[in-house]
Amino acid sequence: MSLNGKTIILTGGSSGIGEQAAIQLASLGAKVCIVARRSDELERVQNLIQQQGGQAWIYPTDITKNDDAQQCIEKILSEHKTVDVLINNAARSIRRPIMEALDRLHDYERTMQINYFAAVRLTLALLPHFLANGHGHVVNVSTMSTQVPIPLFSAYLASKSALESFSRSLKMELGDQGINVSIVYFPMVRTPMSSKTKIYKHMRMLDTDTAAGWLVKAVQEKPYRVTSTSGAIANALLNTAPNTVMSLTRPLFKLMDRRLEKKL
Repeated sequence: MSLNGKTIILTGGSSGIGEQAAIQLASLGAKVCIVARRSDELERVQNLIQQQGGQAWIYPTDITKNDDAQQCIEKILSEHKTVDVLINNAARSIRRPIMEALDRLHDYERTMQINYFAAVRLTLALLPHFLANGHGHVVNVSTMSTQVPIPLFSAYLASKSALESFSRSLKMELGDQGINVSIVYFPMVRTPMSSKTKIYKHMRMLDTDTAAGWLVKAVQEKPYRVTSTSGAIANALLNTAPNTVMSLTRPLFKLMDRRLEKKL
């Protein structure tokens, strides 16, 4: 699908994958509406896009707050006749063993607020607009880690799994009314978010330019799922033989962590 003239809302576009996706989408002729909290970083990304001849509008917003998010969508719709795509990219991750989170319910609440509730909030706000126009595309960013049994990220993975379930329901209920839904299952990507975990300094990861290309692919081709071959295979194995897969991978993850710790 040509992106020329398409209006795309992208959350979490002030850094990392979101920043690179905004640049790539704008370079293909899309009108990019970038939503994030940090106005200074949004201005920086907007300037980069405009210097390259692209079009970008910025909307500093805390999308975890209902009133702020609603006002953001209303402002976007007042400034743009048609919105074609919503990319729910903003997210946060927490790496912590469950037994170290017994008194940290807020870890789970915080990840749900941004990774799940904020994405659902924006989607619900835009659905009437999409349906009135007879088309709309929601791209939800998830993680390959929901396709394989991963330890230490229970709060993050729970929020992403919730978003995936919402995405399936959205596709089933409104897929015949012009609403497309895509889920992007990223592997580990070298971003400011992943860099907070020192142990991952020496881990092989996807670069942000390549990861952003996955979002562009989702927008252009509208597949239900964008993932790696290994992710798809791991997901199939997990669904067919969960006990066996978890028993086999548990020691492998422990070994990987030990090796990464030795490199610090």
